[in-house]
Amino acid sequence: MSKHIYNGGDLLIKCLIKEGITKIFGLVGGELLKIYDAIERWGREEGIDTVMVRHEQAGAHMADAWARATGELGVCLGTAGPGVTHLIPAIAAANADSIPMLVIGSQIARMFDNIGILQGDLNQMSLMKPITKLQVSVEEPYEIPNAVQRCIKTALSGRRGPVFLELRETALVREATEDDFKKVLEPEQYRPINRPAGNIDSIKNAVELLKTANKPLIVAGGGINASEAFKELKKLSETYNIPAGTTISGIGVITTNKTFVGGKLTALAYRRAAIEADVVLSLGCKWDHTIIYGASPIWNQDQKIIQVDIDPTEIGKNRAVKVAIVGDAKAVINQLLDEMERNLPKVKVTEWSQWNDYLQDVRKTDKEQLEKMLKYDKLPMKPHRLIYEILDFIPDDTQLVIDGGDIFVFSLDIISLKPYPPRSFFRSVSMGHLGIGIPYAIGVQMAKPDKLVVCITGDGSFMFNVQELETAVRLNLPIITIIGNNCAWGMIKSNQKLNFGKRYCDVDFPSIDYSEIAQGFGCYAEKLDKPEDIKPALKRAIDSKQPAVLDVDIAFETPAAMKLLGLFKKSKGLFGK
Repeated sequence: MSKHIYNGGDLLIKCLIKEGITKIFGLVGGELLKIYDAIERWGREEGIDTVMVRHEQAGAHMADAWARATGELGVCLGTAGPGVTHLIPAIAAANADSIPMLVIGSQIARMFDNIGILQGDLNQMSLMKPITKLQVSVEEPYEIPNAVQRCIKTALSGRRGPVFLELRETALVREATEDDFKKVLEPEQYRPINRPAGNIDSIKNAVELLKTANKPLIVAGGGINASEAFKELKKLSETYNIPAGTTISGIGVITTNKTFVGGKLTALAYRRAAIEADVVLSLGCKWDHTIIYGASPIWNQDQKIIQVDIDPTEIGKNRAVKVAIVGDAKAVINQLLDEMERNLPKVKVTEWSQWNDYLQDVRKTDKEQLEKMLKYDKLPMKPHRLIYEILDFIPDDTQLVIDGGDIFVFSLDIISLKPYPPRSFFRSVSMGHLGIGIPYAIGVQMAKPDKLVVCITGDGSFMFNVQELETAVRLNLPIITIIGNNCAWGMIKSNQKLNFGKRYCDVDFPSIDYSEIAQGFGCYAEKLDKPEDIKPALKRAIDSKQPAVLDVDIAFETPAAMKLLGLFKKSKGLFGK
């Protein structure tokens, strides 16, 4: 730093640099200027930069995607009042998926409370309480180091999630002393670095239960991503021939094709596994809508559950458990491997291999059913055909962002049939948030500049954050966005089709050429309607080395998964008897 009277903005940036933060996503505002000025004066030289967006919500989505892609903390900010409120939808989506984010919001100085000042008199702390793990407000510079450390420790500990740091204007504009800067600690000085292990007795009980299993099944979720337990999970599944499926949040965590059974329960192999398994080893996954809550008729209610989760409140949610283990997935899998090596009879490996071979044969049927769908060549093309043509062309290590409602379900039908690399699949899962596509693609591309990033979206979801195409063009990020255009809010239209006698209300769009909109932003773009044109257009898009948009006409269809979810809701009496 050059000689200068430093303020709270400087102190905040010093704290973030100490944590290894390199990107802050957001939109500048008056109360934030001290932060931006600190970055401009000296922060960039020390490795931290701003990413200007066109809407704060999109900035928060980008920070979310950065965290998903890297496993690190994502950082976003918004100015007092409207800037903070614009962040809320994206923070809610990140919170629902347990994504670690530091959300920074400015606030007017307390001296201006209750006088009607512009952008004031909004209780931002209360707004953030339901959607963040912690909310901290500071008024003076000396409070900043401890506040940042509290927030980051909370975001990265236990079940991860977003936290909110509110900075009163006084905290940013007033002078920061040398003693204040001395409070900026190394991460290992204030938060645990080691992973929490499971209770030893519970580990032994889990292995004793596995000894009784004839047809064990692993179900792996986002907790494997959070703990980066990819190698450990592969070793557990392959060494012992235990079939493994994932939740949607867990897609990419299983890197072996030898024992993989799927990432979506509508696939025949995964459904068979769920129905027939007698012991289920649940690793870092929520028993939520993505696996039909562990409910019948999809899941066998007599099977015994071993549930591993870092969050004790997730234990036993929707399914009673036989053995509960609270701990980090990586640490617990290593404990299980050690105990199984000592005490699991080798004959079980042979027995389980027969069970796994049976499910792998069933997986072949899943692929055959897909091939039948792909032979349909009438126009407009089936959604599955669009997805197949994309996935059949792009490299295996492509970073896939999936937005939208129905287009996501159709994509999952194909994506779930084979393993993908870790941290290569991005989707707002628990909230099902629309509009994440372009911002997620930008965040992922910035995190992984050497990878191809492809976003598949619907015509409805595409328009939520279409303005961020300008961000992609300005930053020269060659993301490719493919729109499945069926001129409808497809998922809601399917609901009206199935449950409301085809009385369609507010679900149809006019025919719009989105490629022309994209060209106006400076993107490479094409309009397509034939399956055979998709791969050549993808090649042209990649070769352009620009942000690209392909607008592809597809048929309106109802996904099979909608019918499956309808059966579950009907069994609960939602639609009557």
